[in-house]
Amino acid sequence: MNYAMKRIAIGMIAGLMSVSLAACGSGNSNSESSASNGGSNNGNKGEKVTIELAISKSSQDSAFVAQDLLDEFEEKTNIHVNLQLLPAEQTSTVLQTKLAVDETPDIIQYNLASATTDLNLERNFEILDNEPWVSRLLNKDVLSAYGHVYSFHVSQDTGMQGVVYNKDMFKELGLSIPQNFEEFLAVCEKIKASGITPVFMPFKDNWAANIWPAAAFADYAAKNEPALFDDLNANRKKWTDIPEFETFLQQQYDVYKKGYTNTDILSDSYDMAVGKFLNKEVAMMFMGDWLIENVAEKDPNIHLGLFAIPSSEGASLGASPLGGQLFIPKKAKHMAEAKKFLDYIATKEVAQKIVDQRKYVSIFSDVTTPELPEYKQDIVDQYITPKKTVLTTDAYMLVDRSELYRSLQDQFAGGKTPEEVLADWNDKFSQLMKDKGVSGF
Repeated sequence: MNYAMKRIAIGMIAGLMSVSLAACGSGNSNSESSASNGGSNNGNKGEKVTIELAISKSSQDSAFVAQDLLDEFEEKTNIHVNLQLLPAEQTSTVLQTKLAVDETPDIIQYNLASATTDLNLERNFEILDNEPWVSRLLNKDVLSAYGHVYSFHVSQDTGMQGVVYNKDMFKELGLSIPQNFEEFLAVCEKIKASGITPVFMPFKDNWAANIWPAAAFADYAAKNEPALFDDLNANRKKWTDIPEFETFLQQQYDVYKKGYTNTDILSDSYDMAVGKFLNKEVAMMFMGDWLIENVAEKDPNIHLGLFAIPSSEGASLGASPLGGQLFIPKKAKHMAEAKKFLDYIATKEVAQKIVDQRKYVSIFSDVTTPELPEYKQDIVDQYITPKKTVLTTDAYMLVDRSELYRSLQDQFAGGKTPEEVLADWNDKFSQLMKDKGVSGF
Protein backbone atom coordinates (compact mmCIF):
# COMPACT_ATOMS: atom_id res chain seq x y z
CA MET A 1 0.00 0.00 0.00
CA ASN A 2 1.48 3.40 -0.90
CA TYR A 3 1.99 6.12 1.68
CA ALA A 4 -1.15 8.04 0.78
CA MET A 5 -3.40 5.05 1.14
CA LYS A 6 -1.69 4.02 4.37
CA ARG A 7 -2.50 7.43 5.80
CA ILE A 8 -6.10 7.13 4.72
CA ALA A 9 -6.42 3.57 6.02
CA ILE A 10 -4.90 4.52 9.37
CA GLY A 11 -7.28 7.43 9.63
CA MET A 12 -10.31 5.29 8.81
CA ILE A 13 -9.33 2.65 11.35
CA ALA A 14 -8.73 5.30 13.98
CA GLY A 15 -12.14 6.70 13.19
CA LEU A 16 -13.72 3.29 13.56
CA MET A 17 -12.12 2.72 16.94
CA SER A 18 -13.27 6.10 18.20
CA VAL A 19 -16.91 5.22 17.46
CA SER A 20 -16.90 2.80 20.39
CA LEU A 21 -16.33 5.86 22.59
CA ALA A 22 -19.29 7.58 20.98
CA ALA A 23 -21.03 8.67 24.17
CA CYS A 24 -17.87 10.24 25.58
CA GLY A 25 -17.73 13.61 23.83
CA SER A 26 -15.14 15.85 25.42
CA GLY A 27 -16.00 19.21 26.86
CA ASN A 28 -12.49 20.40 27.78
CA SER A 29 -11.59 22.19 24.57
CA ASN A 30 -8.47 24.25 24.14
CA SER A 31 -10.13 26.34 21.47
CA GLU A 32 -8.73 29.78 21.95
CA SER A 33 -8.98 31.60 18.65
CA SER A 34 -11.93 33.82 17.95
CA ALA A 35 -11.90 32.67 14.36
CA SER A 36 -12.51 29.06 15.36
CA ASN A 37 -15.49 30.20 17.37
CA GLY A 38 -16.91 32.13 14.48
CA GLY A 39 -15.80 35.56 15.63
CA SER A 40 -14.44 36.37 12.20
CA ASN A 41 -17.83 35.78 10.63
CA ASN A 42 -19.96 38.16 12.63
CA GLY A 43 -20.34 41.83 11.93
CA ASN A 44 -17.91 41.81 8.99
CA LYS A 45 -20.34 42.06 6.13
CA GLY A 46 -18.86 43.44 2.95
CA GLU A 47 -20.24 43.47 -0.55
CA LYS A 48 -22.38 40.48 -1.49
CA VAL A 49 -20.22 37.61 -2.75
CA THR A 50 -21.47 34.36 -4.29
CA ILE A 51 -19.40 31.21 -3.90
CA GLU A 52 -20.00 27.99 -5.81
CA LEU A 53 -20.31 24.65 -4.00
CA ALA A 54 -20.30 21.58 -6.26
CA ILE A 55 -22.06 18.48 -4.96
CA SER A 56 -23.47 15.27 -6.41
CA LYS A 57 -27.25 15.10 -6.71
CA SER A 58 -27.07 11.87 -4.70
CA SER A 59 -25.73 13.93 -1.74
CA GLN A 60 -28.42 16.59 -1.61
CA ASP A 61 -29.27 15.47 1.93
CA SER A 62 -25.81 16.61 3.09
CA ALA A 63 -25.87 18.59 6.32
CA PHE A 64 -23.59 21.17 4.71
CA VAL A 65 -26.15 22.25 2.12
CA ALA A 66 -29.22 22.45 4.35
CA GLN A 67 -31.04 25.62 3.35
CA ASP A 68 -31.34 26.98 6.88
CA LEU A 69 -27.57 26.64 7.32
CA LEU A 70 -26.86 28.44 4.04
CA ASP A 71 -29.37 31.18 4.89
CA GLU A 72 -27.85 31.77 8.33
CA PHE A 73 -24.34 31.89 6.86
CA GLU A 74 -25.43 34.43 4.27
CA GLU A 75 -27.17 36.56 6.89
CA LYS A 76 -24.00 36.69 9.03
CA THR A 77 -21.42 37.15 6.27
CA ASN A 78 -23.22 38.45 3.15
CA ILE A 79 -21.77 35.45 1.32
CA HIS A 80 -24.28 33.52 -0.78
CA VAL A 81 -23.62 29.82 -1.46
CA ASN A 82 -24.81 28.67 -4.87
CA LEU A 83 -25.11 24.91 -5.30
CA GLN A 84 -23.90 23.19 -8.45
CA LEU A 85 -25.79 19.87 -8.50
CA LEU A 86 -23.86 17.30 -10.50
CA PRO A 87 -25.34 14.10 -12.04
CA ALA A 88 -24.55 11.26 -9.63
CA GLU A 89 -23.22 8.93 -12.30
CA GLN A 90 -20.99 11.64 -13.82
CA THR A 91 -19.76 13.45 -10.71
CA SER A 92 -16.12 12.39 -11.05
CA THR A 93 -15.98 13.18 -14.76
CA VAL A 94 -17.62 16.58 -14.37
CA LEU A 95 -15.34 17.55 -11.49
CA GLN A 96 -12.26 16.41 -13.38
CA THR A 97 -13.29 18.67 -16.24
CA LYS A 98 -14.05 21.64 -13.99
CA LEU A 99 -10.69 21.31 -12.25
CA ALA A 100 -8.90 21.16 -15.60
CA VAL A 101 -10.47 24.31 -17.05
CA ASP A 102 -11.41 27.71 -15.69
CA GLU A 103 -14.71 26.57 -14.15
CA THR A 104 -13.39 25.59 -10.74
CA PRO A 105 -15.97 25.66 -7.92
CA ASP A 106 -14.96 27.37 -4.67
CA ILE A 107 -15.88 24.31 -2.60
CA ILE A 108 -16.40 20.67 -3.55
CA GLN A 109 -18.11 17.95 -1.51
CA TYR A 110 -16.50 14.60 -2.23
CA ASN A 111 -14.92 11.52 -0.63
CA LEU A 112 -11.31 11.78 0.58
CA ALA A 113 -10.12 8.39 -0.67
CA SER A 114 -11.82 8.99 -4.02
CA ALA A 115 -10.44 12.53 -4.26
CA THR A 116 -6.98 11.04 -3.87
CA THR A 117 -7.53 8.71 -6.81
CA ASP A 118 -10.05 10.54 -9.01
CA LEU A 119 -9.26 14.22 -8.59
CA ASN A 120 -5.48 14.40 -8.03
CA LEU A 121 -5.72 15.66 -4.47
CA GLU A 122 -2.19 17.06 -4.10
CA ARG A 123 -2.25 18.98 -7.36
CA ASN A 124 -5.78 20.37 -7.16
CA PHE A 125 -6.70 21.07 -3.54
CA GLU A 126 -5.68 23.50 -0.84
CA ILE A 127 -3.84 22.23 2.25
CA LEU A 128 -5.86 23.23 5.32
CA ASP A 129 -3.30 22.52 8.07
CA ASN A 130 -3.27 26.11 9.32
CA GLU A 131 -7.01 26.72 9.47
CA PRO A 132 -8.19 27.71 12.97
CA TRP A 133 -10.50 24.72 13.44
CA VAL A 134 -7.70 22.18 12.89
CA SER A 135 -6.39 22.66 16.45
CA ARG A 136 -9.72 21.35 17.78
CA LEU A 137 -9.73 18.09 15.81
CA LEU A 138 -9.89 14.91 17.87
CA ASN A 139 -8.97 12.72 14.92
CA LYS A 140 -7.02 14.66 12.30
CA ASP A 141 -6.14 11.52 10.31
CA VAL A 142 -9.66 10.97 8.96
CA LEU A 143 -9.38 14.30 7.13
CA SER A 144 -5.78 13.83 6.01
CA ALA A 145 -3.68 12.39 3.21
CA TYR A 146 0.01 12.79 2.33
CA GLY A 147 0.57 14.06 5.86
CA HIS A 148 -1.73 17.09 5.49
CA VAL A 149 -5.33 18.05 6.24
CA TYR A 150 -7.06 18.44 2.90
CA SER A 151 -10.71 18.10 3.85
CA PHE A 152 -13.32 19.23 6.35
CA HIS A 153 -16.09 17.50 8.28
CA VAL A 154 -17.73 17.79 11.70
CA SER A 155 -17.86 13.99 12.06
CA GLN A 156 -15.31 11.23 12.33
CA ASP A 157 -17.84 8.56 11.45
CA THR A 158 -16.93 5.96 8.85
CA GLY A 159 -19.90 4.76 6.82
CA MET A 160 -20.60 1.06 7.22
CA GLN A 161 -21.60 -1.13 4.27
CA GLY A 162 -23.40 -4.44 4.36
CA VAL A 163 -26.97 -5.68 4.18
CA VAL A 164 -29.57 -3.17 5.37
CA TYR A 165 -32.53 -5.14 6.71
CA ASN A 166 -35.94 -4.62 8.29
CA LYS A 167 -35.53 -5.88 11.85
CA ASP A 168 -39.29 -6.15 12.43
CA MET A 169 -39.76 -8.36 9.36
CA PHE A 170 -36.95 -10.64 10.51
CA LYS A 171 -38.57 -10.92 13.95
CA GLU A 172 -42.04 -11.62 12.53
CA LEU A 173 -40.68 -14.34 10.26
CA GLY A 174 -38.43 -15.84 12.93
CA LEU A 175 -35.26 -15.11 10.94
CA SER A 176 -31.71 -14.84 12.26
CA ILE A 177 -28.86 -12.88 10.72
CA PRO A 178 -27.21 -15.23 8.18
CA GLN A 179 -23.57 -16.10 8.79
CA ASN A 180 -22.76 -17.44 5.31
CA PHE A 181 -24.14 -17.40 1.77
CA GLU A 182 -26.23 -20.54 2.07
CA GLU A 183 -27.95 -19.19 5.16
CA PHE A 184 -28.57 -15.93 3.32
CA LEU A 185 -30.32 -17.74 0.45
CA ALA A 186 -32.47 -19.59 2.99
CA VAL A 187 -33.46 -16.26 4.54
CA CYS A 188 -34.33 -14.91 1.09
CA GLU A 189 -36.53 -17.93 0.39
CA LYS A 190 -38.54 -17.47 3.58
CA ILE A 191 -39.03 -13.76 2.92
CA LYS A 192 -40.13 -14.42 -0.65
CA ALA A 193 -42.62 -17.03 0.58
CA SER A 194 -44.18 -14.36 2.80
CA GLY A 195 -44.98 -12.23 -0.27
CA ILE A 196 -42.23 -9.61 0.22
CA THR A 197 -39.33 -8.93 -2.14
CA PRO A 198 -36.25 -10.11 -0.24
CA VAL A 199 -33.62 -7.79 -1.81
CA PHE A 200 -33.86 -4.45 -3.61
CA MET A 201 -31.21 -4.00 -6.30
CA PRO A 202 -31.18 -0.46 -7.80
CA PHE A 203 -28.57 -1.21 -10.43
CA LYS A 204 -29.61 1.54 -12.80
CA ASP A 205 -27.06 3.30 -10.59
CA ASN A 206 -24.13 1.05 -11.40
CA TRP A 207 -22.15 1.98 -8.28
CA ALA A 208 -24.77 0.17 -6.21
CA ALA A 209 -23.68 -3.13 -7.76
CA ASN A 210 -20.28 -2.65 -6.12
CA ILE A 211 -21.46 -2.79 -2.48
CA TRP A 212 -21.37 -6.60 -2.32
CA PRO A 213 -17.99 -7.16 -4.02
CA ALA A 214 -16.30 -4.16 -2.35
CA ALA A 215 -16.93 -5.72 1.07
CA ALA A 216 -16.49 -9.36 0.01
CA PHE A 217 -13.14 -8.79 -1.75
CA ALA A 218 -11.80 -6.86 1.24
CA ASP A 219 -12.98 -9.46 3.76
CA TYR A 220 -11.27 -12.21 1.76
CA ALA A 221 -8.03 -10.25 1.51
CA ALA A 222 -7.94 -9.37 5.21
CA LYS A 223 -8.39 -12.99 6.26
CA ASN A 224 -6.40 -14.79 3.57
CA GLU A 225 -3.99 -12.46 1.73
CA PRO A 226 -3.28 -9.29 3.73
CA ALA A 227 -0.89 -8.02 1.03
CA LEU A 228 -3.33 -8.63 -1.82
CA PHE A 229 -4.14 -5.00 -2.60
CA ASP A 230 -0.47 -4.08 -2.41
CA ASP A 231 0.18 -6.84 -4.95
CA LEU A 232 -2.63 -5.69 -7.23
CA ASN A 233 -1.42 -2.09 -7.05
CA ALA A 234 2.13 -3.18 -7.92
CA ASN A 235 1.03 -5.52 -10.76
CA ARG A 236 2.43 -8.51 -8.94
CA LYS A 237 -1.05 -10.02 -9.13
CA LYS A 238 -3.97 -9.57 -11.48
CA TRP A 239 -7.65 -9.33 -10.62
CA THR A 240 -8.19 -12.57 -12.53
CA ASP A 241 -5.72 -14.42 -10.29
CA ILE A 242 -8.13 -14.69 -7.36
CA PRO A 243 -10.82 -17.32 -8.03
CA GLU A 244 -12.70 -16.26 -4.91
CA PHE A 245 -13.45 -12.94 -6.59
CA GLU A 246 -15.39 -14.81 -9.29
CA THR A 247 -17.28 -16.65 -6.57
CA PHE A 248 -18.34 -13.42 -4.88
CA LEU A 249 -19.57 -11.90 -8.14
CA GLN A 250 -21.50 -15.08 -8.90
CA GLN A 251 -23.09 -14.98 -5.44
CA GLN A 252 -24.61 -11.56 -6.01
CA TYR A 253 -25.83 -12.59 -9.45
CA ASP A 254 -27.38 -15.78 -8.02
CA VAL A 255 -29.50 -13.69 -5.63
CA TYR A 256 -31.00 -12.06 -8.72
CA LYS A 257 -31.31 -15.21 -10.86
CA LYS A 258 -33.08 -17.12 -8.09
CA GLY A 259 -35.84 -14.50 -8.10
CA TYR A 260 -35.06 -12.85 -4.79
CA THR A 261 -34.92 -9.28 -6.12
CA ASN A 262 -36.99 -6.63 -7.83
CA THR A 263 -37.59 -7.52 -11.48
CA ASP A 264 -36.40 -4.30 -13.09
CA ILE A 265 -33.00 -4.06 -11.44
CA LEU A 266 -31.48 -2.11 -14.36
CA SER A 267 -34.37 0.37 -14.41
CA ASP A 268 -34.75 0.89 -10.66
CA SER A 269 -32.51 3.53 -9.08
CA TYR A 270 -31.15 4.27 -5.64
CA ASP A 271 -33.51 7.21 -5.13
CA MET A 272 -36.35 4.67 -4.91
CA ALA A 273 -34.78 2.84 -1.97
CA VAL A 274 -36.19 4.91 0.89
CA GLY A 275 -39.72 4.56 -0.48
CA LYS A 276 -39.33 0.80 -0.88
CA PHE A 277 -38.45 0.44 2.80
CA LEU A 278 -41.07 2.94 3.97
CA ASN A 279 -43.75 1.01 2.08
CA LYS A 280 -42.39 -2.30 3.41
CA GLU A 281 -42.09 -3.62 -0.13
CA VAL A 282 -38.60 -5.00 0.46
CA ALA A 283 -36.77 -6.58 3.38
CA MET A 284 -33.10 -6.06 2.52
CA MET A 285 -30.64 -4.14 0.36
CA PHE A 286 -26.88 -4.22 -0.13
CA MET A 287 -26.05 -0.70 0.96
CA GLY A 288 -24.51 1.57 3.59
CA ASP A 289 -25.88 2.73 6.92
CA TRP A 290 -26.64 6.13 5.39
CA LEU A 291 -29.78 4.52 3.94
CA ILE A 292 -30.93 3.65 7.46
CA GLU A 293 -30.54 7.29 8.46
CA ASN A 294 -32.51 8.45 5.41
CA VAL A 295 -35.40 6.08 6.21
CA ALA A 296 -35.42 7.00 9.90
CA GLU A 297 -35.76 10.68 8.99
CA LYS A 298 -39.00 9.84 7.16
CA ASP A 299 -40.36 7.30 9.64
CA PRO A 300 -38.54 6.63 12.94
CA ASN A 301 -40.93 3.75 13.65
CA ILE A 302 -39.36 1.57 10.96
CA HIS A 303 -36.53 -0.36 12.58
CA LEU A 304 -33.69 -1.11 10.21
CA GLY A 305 -30.34 -2.68 10.96
CA LEU A 306 -27.14 -3.67 9.18
CA PHE A 307 -25.26 -6.96 8.98
CA ALA A 308 -22.13 -8.01 7.11
CA ILE A 309 -22.26 -9.13 3.48
CA PRO A 310 -22.53 -12.92 3.98
CA SER A 311 -20.01 -13.86 1.27
CA SER A 312 -18.15 -16.21 3.60
CA GLU A 313 -18.53 -17.66 7.08
CA GLY A 314 -18.49 -14.95 9.73
CA ALA A 315 -17.64 -12.12 7.34
CA SER A 316 -16.60 -8.74 8.70
CA LEU A 317 -18.68 -5.61 8.17
CA GLY A 318 -17.43 -3.34 5.40
CA ALA A 319 -16.22 0.09 6.45
CA SER A 320 -16.27 2.55 3.57
CA PRO A 321 -13.85 5.49 3.54
CA LEU A 322 -15.34 8.52 5.26
CA GLY A 323 -17.44 10.36 2.71
CA GLY A 324 -18.93 13.77 2.14
CA GLN A 325 -16.02 15.98 3.15
CA LEU A 326 -15.59 19.52 1.89
CA PHE A 327 -12.53 20.51 -0.17
CA ILE A 328 -11.30 23.87 -1.41
CA PRO A 329 -9.63 23.81 -4.85
CA LYS A 330 -6.36 25.71 -5.25
CA LYS A 331 -7.97 27.58 -8.17
CA ALA A 332 -11.01 28.69 -6.15
CA LYS A 333 -12.00 32.21 -7.25
CA HIS A 334 -13.15 33.11 -3.75
CA MET A 335 -10.62 31.37 -1.50
CA ALA A 336 -11.11 33.60 1.55
CA GLU A 337 -14.91 33.30 1.41
CA ALA A 338 -14.72 29.52 0.96
CA LYS A 339 -12.56 29.26 4.07
CA LYS A 340 -15.04 31.45 5.93
CA PHE A 341 -17.74 28.91 5.11
CA LEU A 342 -15.69 26.14 6.73
CA ASP A 343 -14.92 28.41 9.70
CA TYR A 344 -18.63 29.04 10.18
CA ILE A 345 -19.60 25.35 10.13
CA ALA A 346 -16.73 24.62 12.51
CA THR A 347 -18.01 27.01 15.18
CA LYS A 348 -18.99 25.16 18.34
CA GLU A 349 -22.64 26.19 18.04
CA VAL A 350 -23.13 25.23 14.39
CA ALA A 351 -21.10 22.02 14.59
CA GLN A 352 -22.98 20.94 17.73
CA LYS A 353 -26.32 21.53 16.00
CA ILE A 354 -25.29 19.39 13.02
CA VAL A 355 -23.81 16.64 15.20
CA ASP A 356 -26.98 16.52 17.33
CA GLN A 357 -29.30 16.44 14.32
CA ARG A 358 -27.31 13.84 12.39
CA LYS A 359 -26.19 11.74 15.38
CA TYR A 360 -22.57 12.03 14.31
CA VAL A 361 -19.51 11.07 16.30
CA SER A 362 -18.02 14.54 16.80
CA ILE A 363 -14.57 15.32 15.44
CA PHE A 364 -14.17 18.48 17.56
CA SER A 365 -12.91 18.50 21.14
CA ASP A 366 -15.55 21.02 22.26
CA VAL A 367 -18.52 19.43 20.47
CA THR A 368 -20.19 16.56 22.32
CA THR A 369 -21.25 13.34 20.62
CA PRO A 370 -24.96 12.70 21.32
CA GLU A 371 -26.51 9.39 22.30
CA LEU A 372 -26.32 7.19 19.22
CA PRO A 373 -29.39 5.81 17.45
CA GLU A 374 -30.15 2.13 17.98
CA TYR A 375 -28.83 0.93 14.62
CA LYS A 376 -25.49 2.70 15.10
CA GLN A 377 -25.08 1.42 18.65
CA ASP A 378 -25.80 -2.10 17.35
CA ILE A 379 -23.00 -1.68 14.81
CA VAL A 380 -20.66 -0.58 17.59
CA ASP A 381 -21.62 -3.53 19.80
CA GLN A 382 -21.74 -6.25 17.15
CA TYR A 383 -18.90 -5.26 14.82
CA ILE A 384 -16.71 -2.35 15.93
CA THR A 385 -16.05 -3.29 19.56
CA PRO A 386 -15.28 -6.96 18.70
CA LYS A 387 -13.11 -5.69 15.80
CA LYS A 388 -15.13 -7.32 13.03
CA THR A 389 -14.81 -4.55 10.46
CA VAL A 390 -12.73 -4.26 7.30
CA LEU A 391 -12.01 -1.30 5.03
CA THR A 392 -13.78 -1.88 1.72
CA THR A 393 -11.86 -2.41 -1.51
CA ASP A 394 -12.49 1.19 -2.56
CA ALA A 395 -10.11 2.39 0.16
CA TYR A 396 -7.17 0.73 -1.61
CA MET A 397 -7.91 1.76 -5.19
CA LEU A 398 -5.56 4.31 -6.78
CA VAL A 399 -7.65 4.86 -9.93
CA ASP A 400 -11.23 5.63 -10.92
CA ARG A 401 -13.55 2.62 -10.54
CA SER A 402 -16.38 3.65 -12.87
CA GLU A 403 -15.41 1.07 -15.51
CA LEU A 404 -15.66 -1.66 -12.89
CA TYR A 405 -19.14 -0.45 -11.98
CA ARG A 406 -20.20 -0.56 -15.62
CA SER A 407 -18.87 -4.10 -16.00
CA LEU A 408 -20.80 -5.18 -12.92
CA GLN A 409 -23.91 -3.64 -14.45
CA ASP A 410 -23.20 -5.55 -17.69
CA GLN A 411 -23.19 -8.80 -15.75
CA PHE A 412 -26.80 -8.23 -14.75
CA ALA A 413 -27.71 -7.32 -18.31
CA GLY A 414 -26.58 -10.83 -19.20
CA GLY A 415 -23.60 -9.61 -21.19
CA LYS A 416 -20.70 -10.76 -19.02
CA THR A 417 -19.77 -13.66 -16.77
CA PRO A 418 -17.92 -13.01 -13.50
CA GLU A 419 -14.73 -14.13 -15.22
CA GLU A 420 -15.28 -11.60 -18.02
CA VAL A 421 -16.08 -8.82 -15.55
CA LEU A 422 -12.76 -9.37 -13.81
CA ALA A 423 -10.83 -9.73 -17.09
CA ASP A 424 -12.26 -6.48 -18.44
CA TRP A 425 -11.58 -4.67 -15.20
CA ASN A 426 -8.05 -6.04 -15.05
CA ASP A 427 -7.32 -4.62 -18.51
CA LYS A 428 -8.86 -1.25 -17.67
CA PHE A 429 -7.17 -1.15 -14.26
CA SER A 430 -3.77 -1.85 -15.83
CA GLN A 431 -4.24 0.91 -18.39
CA LEU A 432 -5.37 3.42 -15.78
CA MET A 433 -2.42 2.57 -13.54
CA LYS A 434 -0.07 2.89 -16.51
CA ASP A 435 -1.58 6.26 -17.44
CA LYS A 436 -1.13 7.36 -13.84
CA GLY A 437 2.54 6.41 -14.00
CA VAL A 438 2.37 3.80 -11.23
CA SER A 439 5.49 1.66 -11.05
CA GLY A 440 5.06 -1.89 -12.36
CA PHE A 441 2.54 -1.09 -15.10
